[in-house]
Amino acid sequence: MKGLWVLIVLMVALFFSLPYHLYMKQLWKKNPEKSWRKARKYVSGFFKTELKISGCKIEAIGKENIPEGAALFVSNHRSYFDILITHETIGKPAGFIAKKELRKVPLLPLYMDDIGCLFLDRNDIKQSLQVINQAAEFVKMGHSMILFPEGHRNQGEEFLPFKEGGYKIAEKSKCPIVPVAISGSDLLLESAPDKKIRGSKVIIEFGEPFIPSELSPKERKAKYAELPAIIKGMRDKHKI
Repeated sequence: MKGLWVLIVLMVALFFSLPYHLYMKQLWKKNPEKSWRKARKYVSGFFKTELKISGCKIEAIGKENIPEGAALFVSNHRSYFDILITHETIGKPAGFIAKKELRKVPLLPLYMDDIGCLFLDRNDIKQSLQVINQAAEFVKMGHSMILFPEGHRNQGEEFLPFKEGGYKIAEKSKCPIVPVAISGSDLLLESAPDKKIRGSKVIIEFGEPFIPSELSPKERKAKYAELPAIIKGMRDKHKI
């Protein structure tokens, strides 16, 4: 029943919000920062409703590590719900680096555009570089970005290899990278019995940020190599 209500709310929000999307599109042309703030507030109401219906109870740790300005949030990825959880917990305008396949979902990309998401084709190097450059420009404008460097949802104990190309967003924009660990979100759906949405506690922890542009190339390379272990260490503290 939870899954049905989550789907109903999703379809209602996507369909009946079309006029609002058109307004946001015009506002972005005049004032991107204002449009991101408004879009975040609007989408946040929808996300909170979906999380409440699903029975998700979020415990956030380390929110003092979230910078005042824009940042690149780098997280492990366990569930579709990670998008809602990170967006709500960060508490500021933020877009996602999303896989290009989401462009094919009816209506959804319109609202992803509103909150500043960008769509990446990992098989197209030129397009990937364009996305990274665009994301860096968004960050320079004060808009945070969220990256799942595993590339796919992963409920395993070991992480998938982290793809480091997205870290260039932080290098080019000179913003901090904030490590993020999510534990338990897969229990809401992916690891739930019969793949039906079940209520669950989710723990999200924000680690200590670092600024790649302030590190030497050697230090930066070492920090990037260390990042999966940092995130895994936070996740493993809070296994659910």
